[in-house]
Amino acid sequence: MNISERLAALRREMEQESIDIYIVPSDDFHQSEYVGEYFKARQFITGFTGSAGTAVITKNMAGLWTDGRYFIQAEKELAGSGITLFKSGEPGVDTIEQFLEKELPSMGVIGFDGRTVGVNTGKRYAQIAAEKHGSVSYHSDLIGRIWNDRPQLPMGKAFLLGEKYSGENTTSKLQRVREEMKKVSANIHLLSSLDDIAWLLNIRGSDIAYCPLVLSYMMVYEDHAELYADEKKFPEKVLNELKKNEIFMKPYNDIYAAVKNINPTSVILLDPERVNYTLYQNIPKKAMITERENPEVLMKCIKNDTEIKNTKKAHLKDAVAHTKFMFWLKHAAGSDDIVTEISASDKLESFRAQQEGYLGASFAPISAFGEHGAIVHYSATPESGATLHKGGMLLTDTGGHYWEGSTDITRTVAIGEISQREKEDFTLVARAMLRLMNAVFLHGCSGANLDCIAREVFWKERVSFNHGTGHGVGYLLNVHEAPINFRWKEGNVPAQVLERNMIITDEPGIYIEGSHGIRLENELLVCEDETNEYGQFMHFEPLTFVPIDLDALLPERMTEEERDMLNNYHRSVYEKVSPYLNKEEQEWLKQYTRPI
Repeated sequence: MNISERLAALRREMEQESIDIYIVPSDDFHQSEYVGEYFKARQFITGFTGSAGTAVITKNMAGLWTDGRYFIQAEKELAGSGITLFKSGEPGVDTIEQFLEKELPSMGVIGFDGRTVGVNTGKRYAQIAAEKHGSVSYHSDLIGRIWNDRPQLPMGKAFLLGEKYSGENTTSKLQRVREEMKKVSANIHLLSSLDDIAWLLNIRGSDIAYCPLVLSYMMVYEDHAELYADEKKFPEKVLNELKKNEIFMKPYNDIYAAVKNINPTSVILLDPERVNYTLYQNIPKKAMITERENPEVLMKCIKNDTEIKNTKKAHLKDAVAHTKFMFWLKHAAGSDDIVTEISASDKLESFRAQQEGYLGASFAPISAFGEHGAIVHYSATPESGATLHKGGMLLTDTGGHYWEGSTDITRTVAIGEISQREKEDFTLVARAMLRLMNAVFLHGCSGANLDCIAREVFWKERVSFNHGTGHGVGYLLNVHEAPINFRWKEGNVPAQVLERNMIITDEPGIYIEGSHGIRLENELLVCEDETNEYGQFMHFEPLTFVPIDLDALLPERMTEEERDMLNNYHRSVYEKVSPYLNKEEQEWLKQYTRPI
């Protein structure tokens, strides 16, 4: 079926269920950022392949809401589908809630698969429907009814992350979580977020592309816990480790019946942003629910010293691989060799694969040449992929999972001589990245306080970029990890204070549609600085050590302080990476980290 046929089939199901508006989010049953093939319902019904977006279908209209990272991509992929693009956050563009308020008829019904919608979102939909004297229908997976060749749920094996990598055993983590439960008098903690469960149990898996997680739910009690997952995925060694901690296996889908059977006198701790609406609605009405962020979220964001020590090892391996790639790229691209976006990405992956302990990519790689760089989350295909040539830039946003941790790095590299405008834009991005990386601040600051340090140089030129400047990074978990970020716009909750041993990216960019895109990204470690009468000062320590392409830089456009920042950074790059390179690569790196 093409997209029009799929929409027609969905509308027939809507009519049968008396649903006026049907909502299809990007989420799986766990509110994960990335989802497995089984859960790509929104992609199935719209044809849009980006990782973020929500489809809304009425009897005579279909719309897709997505954010600024995907505007260009969505316009191209939706062309001719009859689906309208709603650019979230743009002036004059209704939110989904505003659209529902306008379009839902009196006594109308809003439909969605409640397993794919978070608690707070489901509540908002229900409130909108109630104001129209209508209701929500959250029990039916209408996409599943029409998706005849839907992929099966994955069956990859789970594995343990030993204490030499995790730095803390499950017994200790459970004890800390139960202490937080006691603070709110909860005797049950309901968990649905895959990364929180994986961190708590020190297990990893392969159920989601690029995220080493296991499809599962969990209920933590005062003296035991229940893990709802497919037991066939768990080797005996993992099962034995779970038993040591009084964790009992239950079938994956049994969680919904289990929640219905919770003792009505229970007090349940759950995170409304990380539990789905159907689970929430299954809880007995007399039970007391304490809604707050999962304690695991902040616990796993603040890495322990073992994790930090390991992460630095992972980043050194990644730096060696990426530096070798840059050396190869400078010599191969634009020569007689044919290098494409895809072959360049494959080459970078091959350099990573040579590193000991490499487990795979930490997210879908971005390899974008020339005008493709302006598409923030561009994905090259054999049909769209460009061939590299002199006079352009290649933007690669990639990362790797290692036993010692996860990496995320973006570099934009000039192929031959590039234009003055491109060099000016590159220098602007480099200045922004360096200034934030070298920030010193008082404890108590969040990423919302510091984001303008990077954006200031953009705003002075009356330009900006349509994404956050940085995000937290998990340890062999999700590469985008809550609750920290660099983002100047206020969110739904107060921004998280930056604490020692948190890891956050620093990735400003500029995107000129039809011409070029530039982004530079380092990971930063939050560190304590000196303490004096003004309080505890903090600073960042770079974890990423890969050169910034001097061929694309205009030093005269930088302040003396900014040049010193770059020179100091490049000195560290050479000292750390050069011992792992051959002689020719060393000479090249020496040239590309020379003082400016």
